Amino acid sequence: MRRSRAWPWLGVALAIVATALLRVHLIQAPLERDEGEYAYAGQLMLQGIPPYQLACNMKLPGTYAAYALILAAFGQSIAAIHAGLLVVNAGAIFLIFLLGRRLFSNAAGLAASAAYALLSVSAGVLGTQAHATHFVVLAALAGLLLLWRYSESPRPWMLWSSGLLFGLAYLMKQHGIFFGLFGAAYLVAEGRWKKLPLFLAGAAAPFGVTCLILWRAGVFSRFWFWTFTYARHYVSENSLADGAAALAETFGPILRQGAGLWILAAAGLAMLVGWAPQARRPDAKEPLAVAGGRAGADTVGAADDKQPAAGRAGRAFANRPRAAVFVVGLLGFSFAAICPGLYFRAHYVVLMLPAVALLAGSAVRGRVSGCVFAAALAVSVASQREFLFRMSPVEIARELYGFDPFPDAIRVGAYIRSHSANGARIAVIGSEPEIYFYAHRHSATSYIYIEPMVEPQPFALTMQNDMVRELERAAPEYVVRFPAEETLALGENSPTRLFDWWAVYGPQHYRVVGIADILSGERTEYRWDADAERYQPKSLYYLAVYRRK
Repeated sequence: MRRSRAWPWLGVALAIVATALLRVHLIQAPLERDEGEYAYAGQLMLQGIPPYQLACNMKLPGTYAAYALILAAFGQSIAAIHAGLLVVNAGAIFLIFLLGRRLFSNAAGLAASAAYALLSVSAGVLGTQAHATHFVVLAALAGLLLLWRYSESPRPWMLWSSGLLFGLAYLMKQHGIFFGLFGAAYLVAEGRWKKLPLFLAGAAAPFGVTCLILWRAGVFSRFWFWTFTYARHYVSENSLADGAAALAETFGPILRQGAGLWILAAAGLAMLVGWAPQARRPDAKEPLAVAGGRAGADTVGAADDKQPAAGRAGRAFANRPRAAVFVVGLLGFSFAAICPGLYFRAHYVVLMLPAVALLAGSAVRGRVSGCVFAAALAVSVASQREFLFRMSPVEIARELYGFDPFPDAIRVGAYIRSHSANGARIAVIGSEPEIYFYAHRHSATSYIYIEPMVEPQPFALTMQNDMVRELERAAPEYVVRFPAEETLALGENSPTRLFDWWAVYGPQHYRVVGIADILSGERTEYRWDADAERYQPKSLYYLAVYRRK
């Protein structure tokens, strides 16, 4: 009996350890630009500098705070950040297991945790990088688990805490709001609409406290502009055709790498939708086919029939097992979470993986289906063996991001750090905020990306003028440019004020002291000081480092 109870826990521990070993191999993968932004903002927070003072962007500050905690715990390095990701990912794997075993069975929970472990580390979702989506998922899973426990055994603290965790998921990234919306919709579907105020109060608490802190820090107006005013224009730039093309481009590699797991998830979805499955609690002898009660023997009507608003919707809800409604609904809201702006970037798909993993786990209902699942897992690992086991960190960066200068930014940051005083200000005319983190130097401008100022949005020219004024006022000791990005980012109607200004101002006040010329996926030519002045880059993709005369 003890062995039968222990094996699922040993299985999930094995899944966590195996994933940790994969991530240890990938732990030195260079930071990409989102990670660089989070790391720099977290670094500033540890120095007592609030978000949106020296570094502005449209992301909410939850992941900045999470990075600050990781940097404080593990140190300020690439390995430390990815060690933090390892811990966050392990937490998500464990929560998937707990949720899956409560919704279905021990076997389903274990399969779901293994599926999530592999899918979330895959190249298709840029799984080596500590994107905000991983932090959203951790908070959302904890909220989902408490929400399900509340539906089994209603206690007010569970509902408020569930809302609080969904609020934290939103604070990590705006897309996280869809998990909170799912929680509210599920409560209504269960006929518990009268409990919504308590749930929403918990959900609103993290954002309310954050606004108060940023107001006290004197950066609330900047925070609001970037995360709401500008962000509203950002999510309206793509057309439906653009979105459809991005969706197809993103999902192609993801589906190929984990084809077996996605097929199992589709099978699980078909079984949940097409035939009312016997979704069981681990200790239950009867199917959980209804909405009320700890043992699943009561119907929605038993608890809430006297509430007129429950009505027909509540009775319809009771016709299907609660687990089916929960997981299918979660899938729908999870897909909605990757849709804002119709960008469908690869790491957004991480937000869908918990629902996909739970669906794949729900298809495991016996020895045969368990063997099929194990085979699908093995085939997925084999199809990614180069990425998971053999590639070096630099090779991984080139495989995932092409000629973006993420490996090269490390040496550029180290050069600036070793050739400048601690109080020196630097600037990046481009979108490589990781250089600020590597250099341990403050930015001379709050604009850490050029994308917003060349996009078709009404603030673009104002942003460029602001950046020019900040750079002239701060007179940074070093400036770094990635000319290829300027060339590729400019649209037909993009303002060019910043680049026209630099073409005149730069040669007057700065000289080249460093070149990182990316000649191929495996070779970068580095030149420093006098050698850099004489060197003519052979590639369009190079980082140029300038020092003030």
